[in-house]
Amino acid sequence: MSADNLEAKARAAWGADIEPLLERLDGEGEGLVARAESWSTINSGSFELPGLAAMRVTLLDTVSELPAPPEVVDLQPSQRVRPDGEVIDVQHGASIRVRVRPDAPIQVALTGHYDTVFPASHPFQAPWREGEMLRGPGVADMKGGIAVMLAALKAFERLPGEKRIGYEVLLSPDEEIGSMGSAPLLAELGKRAHLGLTYEPAMADGALVDQRKGSANFHLAVRGRAAHVGRAFSDGRNAVLAAADAAMSLNRLNGQRDGVTFNIGAIDGGGAVNVVPERAVLRFNIRVPDAESAIWAEAEVRRIARETGERDGIDAHLHGGFTRPPKPLNDQQRTMVAWTRQAGSALGLDLQFRPSGGVCEGNNLAAAGCPNIDTLGPCGGGLHSDEEFAVISSFAERAKLSFLLLAGVERGVFDVRSLRS
Repeated sequence: MSADNLEAKARAAWGADIEPLLERLDGEGEGLVARAESWSTINSGSFELPGLAAMRVTLLDTVSELPAPPEVVDLQPSQRVRPDGEVIDVQHGASIRVRVRPDAPIQVALTGHYDTVFPASHPFQAPWREGEMLRGPGVADMKGGIAVMLAALKAFERLPGEKRIGYEVLLSPDEEIGSMGSAPLLAELGKRAHLGLTYEPAMADGALVDQRKGSANFHLAVRGRAAHVGRAFSDGRNAVLAAADAAMSLNRLNGQRDGVTFNIGAIDGGGAVNVVPERAVLRFNIRVPDAESAIWAEAEVRRIARETGERDGIDAHLHGGFTRPPKPLNDQQRTMVAWTRQAGSALGLDLQFRPSGGVCEGNNLAAAGCPNIDTLGPCGGGLHSDEEFAVISSFAERAKLSFLLLAGVERGVFDVRSLRS
């Protein structure tokens, strides 16, 4: 039996009427690439509010093709610790939300982000094609993913028959900075949905992610006492030194618990070398494999912060926490992986899954009880660098994969009752 016949046999459970829809998605591949290429020309760095607004206008026009009107949801500001230790509000762009058939018995969450890591001042601004690769800011992470998501949804809406699936699309402007503003929306959505589909890029070789570590960002603001190093050195209390000692204490925690890492990212502070520095901010990240490790790590961080503040003449204030809880490979996740592999087999794909230390909106959905596959975008690599690329041929391929997941839930190929009641 030929490969095409094997794929057709594997697709039989979905019904013969999916074939023209799959063929149509094949024909839309170039259009999806061109859409991601066009969107890549709009700088939408996480802190670039005008660029985010321009991208949002473009997306609002595109999502209007879905059978429900989009909403613009303003986000609450988050807080940032300045280098001098002062806490300020940070404004975010707005999220886009589309709710289709919200009263349907099965609800699916589809999430993505339209911000990138590249500010307007970064030289990496324009996309270009290079053989089988589309290069450019956000082409994989994740404007290409949004294009794939919307194509799959439009194909799903063409599926004959009355739908028993409703879904909510949530496109956010702040994923690259931890989803601080959109986190409440993600949590609410995760509680409502039976399953989630998120459109981070798959790996360059086509593999997807099945589990993720959790991530925390902390900022320890330290205040000492300034003094002239020549006249009153002993009167000073060195905030940079206190922050450095705290950094060393954190670093010594590495290796004490499997899979837990403490990374010292930066120490802000100091100035003139003839002044005992009064202020410093220690910034660090923690990655953990499970909830128990997160509890242990946070307790250790708070102990070190407390001990720093107990030093003579030193005040220390801890800010931050776990913005992305761990996403373990539990029974519900294993079911989602099995479904995705089955849908891939129907397309002739032998999909592989790997764990990742990276984090995304899939962590947030899972923490709210929503099992999900979070790498359903096009295949790509070079993320967060000027080497970013997406594989051109994977746009149509991954749109078909998402379509089969949605159609499989709709037609009972996949039993949602095995995920959550």
